[in-house]
Amino acid sequence: MHHDRTPHLSRRTLLQSGCAAAATAALPMAALAQESRRFEPKPGAWRSFELTTEVRVPEAKGTTHLWLPVPDVDTDYQRTQGNSWSGNARNVALVSDPARGVRMLHAEFGAEAGPPVLNLTSRVQTRNRAIDWNTAGNVAEDPALLRANLAPTELLPVDGIVRKTAAEATRGARTELDKVRALYDWVVANAHREPKTRGCGTGDIKTMLETGNLGGKCADLNAVFVGLCRASGIPARDVYGVRVAPSAFGYKELGAGSAKLQGAQHCRAEVFLKQYGWVAMDPADVLKVMRQETPEWIKDPKHPLVAPVMKGLFGGWEGNWVAWNTAHDIRLPGTTAKGTLPFLMYPNGENAGGRFDELAPDAFRYAISAKEVNA
Repeated sequence: MHHDRTPHLSRRTLLQSGCAAAATAALPMAALAQESRRFEPKPGAWRSFELTTEVRVPEAKGTTHLWLPVPDVDTDYQRTQGNSWSGNARNVALVSDPARGVRMLHAEFGAEAGPPVLNLTSRVQTRNRAIDWNTAGNVAEDPALLRANLAPTELLPVDGIVRKTAAEATRGARTELDKVRALYDWVVANAHREPKTRGCGTGDIKTMLETGNLGGKCADLNAVFVGLCRASGIPARDVYGVRVAPSAFGYKELGAGSAKLQGAQHCRAEVFLKQYGWVAMDPADVLKVMRQETPEWIKDPKHPLVAPVMKGLFGGWEGNWVAWNTAHDIRLPGTTAKGTLPFLMYPNGENAGGRFDELAPDAFRYAISAKEVNA
């Protein structure tokens, strides 16, 4: 068993798997509409979790490589507390994408060891976030980091139709905060959650805007928001992670629905406002509640079930979720495959037969689970 106890700061992740929590029986719409619902995450006590990823590749085919995301974000809402791992790999190490610096666990297996086995346990503390809009100041940040979060990525351009759409959506908005509010409202009004999208989507925002098909999942919907912010001159980033516990506010779609987290991956967003620093955002989860919280698709963001979420996720989010990283265009160290991943949010692997499908945990044979522990 190997232990890594070094907390680390990070950036971002990958692309396609879970993002769809198992649905549970919903109350009738009429009952939900009359219910007094709250969604008010506030910073408070820290919660401690052990997050475990278990990989069992069915058979050995030549050399096998596995890459697993690890919590790589240390902030006022998350503390990473180290990783431990075991298995039959000949080499295992924490490595970083050379360009983005995002950390991951890389394991290499020889065919002689038999079917590859890898167990990773990450320890992390989380807590709720909520900005106090009454405490404006002047927040300093690394200029290089801000430039990086204004730049285009392979699937997230900031010119052309993205810039044109951002200009139209923010027409009349004067301050940075006014622009961010306009873009958040625009995404909720114009995009929609599409349950049939595989995994979390890919975040190809140029295609989405050009086709007018703004349906997708979190890595699509929050990427549109992030791209529009960047095109408006406001630093923004996706934050890739996984839900680890139910919502404390009774929304089944805003938490992990079971101990099995293979489908619980979720991408959130942040914007940098000079007067407040990095601020939590999640228009994708507003759209998820509208589409999936009840049997009927709620189209009005002012609906009593949606309005508290619409308000709460503009500047806050609940600490029942662990952030992996904030990186786009990931190159997996040691891979033989060409190109990059749009983000690293799922286990990845390859062997002599080619790349594994990270969105097929039953075929790839990986399982993700979390348990809350006493600090």
